[in-house]
Amino acid sequence: MSPTCDPLVRVQADDFDPATETRRLTAGRRDVGAVVSFTGLCRDENGRLEALELEHYPGMAEAEIARIANEATGRWPLTGLTVIHRFGKIAPGENIVLVVAASSHRRAAFDAADFLMDFLKSRAPFWKKEHVAGSTEAGWVEAKDSDLEDLKRWEG
Repeated sequence: MSPTCDPLVRVQADDFDPATETRRLTAGRRDVGAVVSFTGLCRDENGRLEALELEHYPGMAEAEIARIANEATGRWPLTGLTVIHRFGKIAPGENIVLVVAASSHRRAAFDAADFLMDFLKSRAPFWKKEHVAGSTEAGWVEAKDSDLEDLKRWEG
């Protein structure tokens, strides 16, 4: 299948507004029948976490996310796709990642958003460091086995 839209990919320190991004993707469009969005938030891990710090190589992260976003547009008939990933120190309750997939039909939008999140969770070139409440120490976070298993659904 040839690409169906030109995805928007941003890697930024600033917060984003999911409603604004959804409106930008759908404004004036009559071919959109479904919009699926996922917003990932920083959680506090039952009060243990003070912040999550995400690092990346500028240019490399954008290129890799754009590569997988373009793969999604080749797999599903999307009318629009936005992927935003933040970096820097993010406090519990704040936005980390946004995926908005638009299509004429719901299944394509659901599948594309799910595919992108599985990739972002396990393979996107970000390094995550947990800042523990009441401590000056910070520890690096590895991808979970369950995240890597989720990614296998899309291989082959």
